[in-house]
Amino acid sequence: MLSHPRIRSALIQILLLAVLAVTAWYIYQTTRANIIQQRIATGFDFFWVEAGFSINQALIPYSEASNYFRAFLVGLLNTLLVSALGLVFATAVGFAVGIGRLSSNWVIARVCGTYVEVVRNLPLLFQIVFWYLVMIAVLPAPRESVSVFGEAFINRRGFFFPKPIFSEGAGTFLLAVLAALFVAWVAGYFARRRRVATGRSATVWPLQMLALIGIPLAAWLALGMTVSVEHPVLKGMNFTGGLQLIPEFVALLFALSTYTAAFIAEIVRAGILAVRRGQSEAALALGLSRRQSLRLVVVPQALRVIVPPLTSQYLNLIKNSSLAVAIGYPDLVSVFAGTTLTNRGQAIEIIAITMLVYLAISLIVSFAMNLYNRRIALTGQGARA
Repeated sequence: MLSHPRIRSALIQILLLAVLAVTAWYIYQTTRANIIQQRIATGFDFFWVEAGFSINQALIPYSEASNYFRAFLVGLLNTLLVSALGLVFATAVGFAVGIGRLSSNWVIARVCGTYVEVVRNLPLLFQIVFWYLVMIAVLPAPRESVSVFGEAFINRRGFFFPKPIFSEGAGTFLLAVLAALFVAWVAGYFARRRRVATGRSATVWPLQMLALIGIPLAAWLALGMTVSVEHPVLKGMNFTGGLQLIPEFVALLFALSTYTAAFIAEIVRAGILAVRRGQSEAALALGLSRRQSLRLVVVPQALRVIVPPLTSQYLNLIKNSSLAVAIGYPDLVSVFAGTTLTNRGQAIEIIAITMLVYLAISLIVSFAMNLYNRRIALTGQGARA
């Protein structure tokens, strides 16, 4: 019986699974015994215990009387905020620098090349700490704040801006804005479908402008909304009121964006060079300018090469945001896997949840980028057909 290849293969796989199961059971039993012996609390009831510590940046209402679950949400939202903004800025800077490296202008090409070689060869952790220390050293104390038209203020405690405060119905108004964006997107989508199918362009921008202006305006008037502004005011040693961007957030965002942009720039440059020169020459022969040739012919084809490695850089940026703990930015690692873990001591639950959160965020981003990659790949097949 063992001489039969399929039976032998099945037995080997069953044996391997049995070894893995026994190993997992041994680890579980050993861990459980040690936890009981050391009298360490287990479970997730700690989520509903009062946290008892403050967080200097919270996108949702939070105080020391809030529970650990709310502290977890604050850390998660701070991580998502710096990651989302970092992706946007890194993409914009990366594409600009990548295209700039291929510029015929000698100065622009050399400046972009120097930026890439310097930034990507320095450890990210040092860059985060460097920009944070620079901000602390350069910016003035609160009483000597830099004033921007008397409305916004910049000092070493952060950036302070006027805060708009909407009356009741802000949620409904936000839904109206999203509906307007959806209508505009649908109009543009069907216009592109028609152009691809028939070769005829449809003028939809009046409809899009009407939707983007008309729907929010109608919702605003129907809800009778009003808006007031809360200005930052210097009280004691610092400003209160308004919107505040803490220096840790600004330094982290700047370092993450510039560091990831250096890698994205090389990906963009490689993607553009992968497009055959004949494509741009044909576009120029048809009367397109160099800018139109790059925007309408070269970059859309280069995206098929750019998107897969770009996804990896996006995932790296999200995971690198955990380095925020080095400068005290209250992200998920600092708030949950740092302060909460120190206070509660339930390392296995807290670290496991933190890893699952990062895994979930990465899988969602990867899924979205794969969908986009599939879309542009199908578009290419349709064009060749």
